[in-house]
Amino acid sequence: MKAAAASDEDRQRWSDASLAATLLAIDPAGLGGACLRAAHGPVRDRWLEMLRCVLPDPSRMRRVPAHISVDRLIGGLDLTATLRAGRAVAQTGVLGEVDGGIAVLAMAERWTAPAVALVTAALDTGTIALERSGIASRRATRFGVVALDEGIGEDEFPRVELLDRLAFLLDLTALRVDLGDEVPADLGAVARARARLSSVVVEDDVVELLCVTALRLGIASIRASLLAVRAARALAALGGRTRVEECDAASAARLVLAPRATTVPPMEADAEQAQDPADAPEDVEPPKDESGATEPSPPDEREQGERDDADSPPEDRVLEAVLAAIPKGLLDRLRDGKALAQSARSEGRVGAARASLLRGRPAGVRRGDPGGGVRLNLIETLRAAAPWQRLRHAARGGEALRRIEIRREDFHVTRFQQRTQTTTIFVVDASGSSALNRLAEAKGAVELLLADCYVRRDQVAVISFRGRGAELLLPPTRSLVRAKRNLAGLPGGAGTPMATAIDAAVELALRVRRAGQTPTLVFLTDGQANVARDGSGGRERAAAEALAAARCVRSERIMTLFVDISVRAQPQAQSLADAMNAHYLPLPYADAASLSAAVKRVGSA
Repeated sequence: MKAAAASDEDRQRWSDASLAATLLAIDPAGLGGACLRAAHGPVRDRWLEMLRCVLPDPSRMRRVPAHISVDRLIGGLDLTATLRAGRAVAQTGVLGEVDGGIAVLAMAERWTAPAVALVTAALDTGTIALERSGIASRRATRFGVVALDEGIGEDEFPRVELLDRLAFLLDLTALRVDLGDEVPADLGAVARARARLSSVVVEDDVVELLCVTALRLGIASIRASLLAVRAARALAALGGRTRVEECDAASAARLVLAPRATTVPPMEADAEQAQDPADAPEDVEPPKDESGATEPSPPDEREQGERDDADSPPEDRVLEAVLAAIPKGLLDRLRDGKALAQSARSEGRVGAARASLLRGRPAGVRRGDPGGGVRLNLIETLRAAAPWQRLRHAARGGEALRRIEIRREDFHVTRFQQRTQTTTIFVVDASGSSALNRLAEAKGAVELLLADCYVRRDQVAVISFRGRGAELLLPPTRSLVRAKRNLAGLPGGAGTPMATAIDAAVELALRVRRAGQTPTLVFLTDGQANVARDGSGGRERAAAEALAAARCVRSERIMTLFVDISVRAQPQAQSLADAMNAHYLPLPYADAASLSAAVKRVGSA
């Protein structure tokens, strides 16, 4: 069965990806690299092979696994060689070995924050500073990064701090390209561009043009503009020019800025196209001269458009090139203001206990290399090496050794298990209805729960909501005195902005989760929403927005307790708790002590 032909959009995506690979080979360190979002398959393999072929030294393109150790990544003490030599022997890390080449980060969406920090520090400074295990050295290294994004869901992507330093964000998902018709890159042109790059001049107006374009596209990071300038230099060098021209800036903006766009500015052409065609007169005939002949038509629209393009400002022409590279579906969402800005990736579901190699309670041993804070289990290492001593001595010609010969496969390290820290976020309703009913009991219960959290050395935070908004009264802290002082001054009265309070609680909980802690939400409210997100009144609209916000709590799988502190159990509160998938506690006749005890019982269930 013959494969379906690739569409024009797919061919354009592949052409842009091929051009990005060529530019990355010209200036890998300056451009930082590329993030390649694609599943394992022929398209991704062909792109990587294309990049390898145009590099000056293909052997310096190394694949780096996500589980790599710190010593192997940046270098450290080579314990095996040190034992053999009787002196400290350092090993060169992968980032030092790829100097002048490309480091391919496999499964980049699974790289941890400390590992990404080491890579980004080397990208920023061009050096690897090693001060550990009795070794102090600095090694210069200039390399690019290809982050292989194999995430399945929309919330699975590499860390933002890494993406911010990579010039190209390529999405080759579900791309169908007839790879047999691919034209190989001109290796001679790439080599000449690499030699010409240092002499390419970028005028100030080009830099300003790219910065203005990034600003109009809603790109907040200044690194994007700098990477676009470097991409324009590489394009000019590839084209044999010693000065960056407007066409280079337009192509660089299309490759670097378009994938990062978060908004689309209104264009004059859009306003003209949005005019209703029904408003145009239908029965108007072409004008005729005295003899009855039709007068010549005005100049061709295409020629008129070309003249208009020539007269338009450079920033508009560059912006049009960027908009043409954005997929239509994404462009529509950007125009509607519905594009979601990428946020730092969550570490995943955080449990009460987490395996660790650095701290916590001992939980067994496993084979592994010590270093980077990982502790060598001496007893298990000697136990693993003891049965092999006779064979190892025989391999040395029967030479008797007074010391035990230990090899790398004998190393065992201690595993630990540590409890993740819990941050309890209290969301206290200080509106008029709650203040009239149970605000005093709620304050007393929160103080008792704060004291219990202090005993466990957990962190606590307090969000209050009333009137038109929610306020973070107490950021996550362990200070019991500060928490009580802020809670004692909590005023009451005004409306109930329930949706705004839930949004603020979810935002804080996600921030806590990204820090590696376990967030727990405790809502103390009667659930009677009557203020919408924009501050306007109306119970029906406010209740609908509160339900929509509550579903976000369910989707993020945040442990939530919903305490109904009204005099009588309210159906609105029950509905919100069900939407959050929260534990619902109707406590119409509870004092502060019983309220605190009920919350602790549910939290420990």
